[in-house]
Amino acid sequence: MSHARLVVPRSAVVQASLDRVWADIGRQVREGREARGWTTQVLAARAGVSRGIVYLLERGEPTSLEVAIRCLSALGLRLELEAVDPRRRRQASSRAEDPVHAAMGEIQAAHLRKLGYFVSIDEPYQHYQFAGRADVVAWATNPPSLLHIENRTQFPNYQEAAGSFNAKRAYLAPILAERAGVRRFESVTHVMACLWSAEVLHAIRLRPETFRSLAPDGPDAFERCWNGATQAARTTSTLVILDPLAHGRQRRWIGLDEALGAARPRHRGYADAAVAVTARRSQIHDLPAGARPPTISGT
Repeated sequence: MSHARLVVPRSAVVQASLDRVWADIGRQVREGREARGWTTQVLAARAGVSRGIVYLLERGEPTSLEVAIRCLSALGLRLELEAVDPRRRRQASSRAEDPVHAAMGEIQAAHLRKLGYFVSIDEPYQHYQFAGRADVVAWATNPPSLLHIENRTQFPNYQEAAGSFNAKRAYLAPILAERAGVRRFESVTHVMACLWSAEVLHAIRLRPETFRSLAPDGPDAFERCWNGATQAARTTSTLVILDPLAHGRQRRWIGLDEALGAARPRHRGYADAAVAVTARRSQIHDLPAGARPPTISGT
């Protein structure tokens, strides 16, 4: 039997759906592996696949259904696909962190690199039974300072989000200091950067004390990092609400106090932001040679 011929190019909505499916599978594989304290090598061996394919899968890259099922089965999970009416509210746990998550990291990395920081995306770390990846890390060696950003597009599980952020606050800095060739970072700034959506604002406003405990410091340290200023010798943890599609004179981010106040959302939810980010990305790719792309970043 021959394959059906696709006579119409893939639309932005279709691409966004594919991105969400693979990103969601990758997220569940990564979270399942980290919950068991396995390295990617252990998962690869148990699933009968290469370590490289595990990295691709966890990043949300399209691999194959067989690879996904092998990895999920090794973790004791079963892949189930479900068609849903987009007009109905979907379970938050089924939503993906890409492509919006990727767009947030891309904007942060590009801006921080221009300021002269050393920047790494999806940086792996392991401390005994704790293993994971830091979304964005930027560091300087004179004076030794570290900025760690954990991007969150939604909160399907508050405890998982808190546990992940707390583990990185506890273990990440000494590991990265050794890799950077410094004795220790004098200044460490941990930031939970959340999507500027009605969905996220609602989640934060439902549990304000949870987020205040995770991010007890104001956004001053992050603002100084964002502006390339020298940091004070201390460790801080803060939360900001960020819009990856901000442009022109629009504010890129706000702090927790403003988010808990009367701040208005920029996006209704993850799905709307994903379609907008994907559409903007398609516009850039489809521009004729020499044309100026629409602005999607800037301070």
